[in-house]
Amino acid sequence: MKKLLISASFLLYTTSVWCQSVEKNLPNIVLIFADDMGYGDLVSYGAVDLETPNLDKLAAQGMRFTNFEVAQAVCSASRAGILTGTYPNRIGLSGALNPHATIGLNPEEETLAELVKKAGDYRTAIFGKWHLGHLPPFLPTRQGFDEFLGLPYSNDMWKWTYDMQLATPETHAAKASYPELPILAADTVYRLISDMEGQNNLTTLYTEQAVRFIAENKDNPFFLYVPHSMPHVPLGVSDKFRGKSEQGLYGDVIMEIDWSVGEIMSSLDRHGLSDNTLVIFTSDNGPWLNFGNHAGSAGGLREGKATTYEGGQRVPCIMRWPGTIPPGTVTNKLSSTIDLLPTFAEILDVPLPKRRIDGVSILSVLKNQPGPGPRKEFYYYFQKNSLEAVRMDNWKLVLPHPSRSYEDLVPGMDGNFGPTRQVQTGMALYDLRRDPGERYDVKDTYPDIVTRLLELADSAREDLGDDITGVEGKNRRPPGQIN
Repeated sequence: MKKLLISASFLLYTTSVWCQSVEKNLPNIVLIFADDMGYGDLVSYGAVDLETPNLDKLAAQGMRFTNFEVAQAVCSASRAGILTGTYPNRIGLSGALNPHATIGLNPEEETLAELVKKAGDYRTAIFGKWHLGHLPPFLPTRQGFDEFLGLPYSNDMWKWTYDMQLATPETHAAKASYPELPILAADTVYRLISDMEGQNNLTTLYTEQAVRFIAENKDNPFFLYVPHSMPHVPLGVSDKFRGKSEQGLYGDVIMEIDWSVGEIMSSLDRHGLSDNTLVIFTSDNGPWLNFGNHAGSAGGLREGKATTYEGGQRVPCIMRWPGTIPPGTVTNKLSSTIDLLPTFAEILDVPLPKRRIDGVSILSVLKNQPGPGPRKEFYYYFQKNSLEAVRMDNWKLVLPHPSRSYEDLVPGMDGNFGPTRQVQTGMALYDLRRDPGERYDVKDTYPDIVTRLLELADSAREDLGDDITGVEGKNRRPPGQIN
């Protein structure tokens, strides 16, 4: 009798959730996240010598963002920001976690996958690079995702050097200590990658899994997250696209990612889901410029990955949602990856996480409503917790800090990395409306703007802290930790 009552209660619950999903006509959400793709790497953003017809079509049918900032310009931190709606330093994550890391995304943080489940019977999946902790408590299936197939961290975190020599303690001590590169299925090893042939098939593998997932879940709402491993070095591309681009291997890789987007869009069309699906395409940070012809383009923005200049932080972003996003629109309103979570919450009419977040809903931007956008300010943090710049509308104040620089140095070629240098920046004010390349310091011309932005920096330090000035911050939370 007790078992019968439990079964009846479960039936009532599942029926209620299903009815709630039908009544709300909940949209599907597809989030595609490239790795190290620069602002200038798509044709719709000015790329040359390659073709991106599927992403061009996505832009023509949706909205192209020209002022879209990542949470931080490096792998793990950027992913923490997009999945939780917070500055990653708020939740104790920075840099790029390696295979020896004992920390990860704290399970107490609410992810996009957990948020959508509050709206109804959502299915959730990630096919691609996770990079938020490779140990079991931190893996995607413990963080709201029903399915996971992909790499636990970056594709260069294996035993091979960038010139494809087996690492030794003398040639590359870190890589020599790394295990074989695993593809995980949930929390078990699906396959080990021991050579570039395995890397060449990653984009195809993720795409096939995404298409399968859409077909299997066409009758219920879903959240599909596809964080590609490419175009992070080492560059891998299938035979379908090798040699197809006039730009060389990097262009081939971009064209295969574009193909992947086309396969996903075709699957949505085939199952009659396109009109009720929000599709988002963006990148985790700007290009790794010292890899030369194996790196992307910042599209005229200054510097690249691992810097807080716009070349590191500003990325391409395209969104399509028929009936909500007007086709063929361009928005210059300031937005960020950390704004996706609260935007999804408003779309789905679910409460925000109980823990404090930093994003703001940009649903009004998606609808192309007139007037100023909801995001007015942005903090540029890097390293563990260093406040390197602040932004208010189109004014950006760069604060004194040590920085990587790629400028005036000859980059590497064909997979080999070139040099970078460390520089000490001074304080500088840039008007990004007139000077998106951050070349003309106008702090002496606009002292009142400098004063306001310094006040904003003080507010950021009080809240989140700042290693440069030695301020601890009042509202930081620890990452997940394995002792």
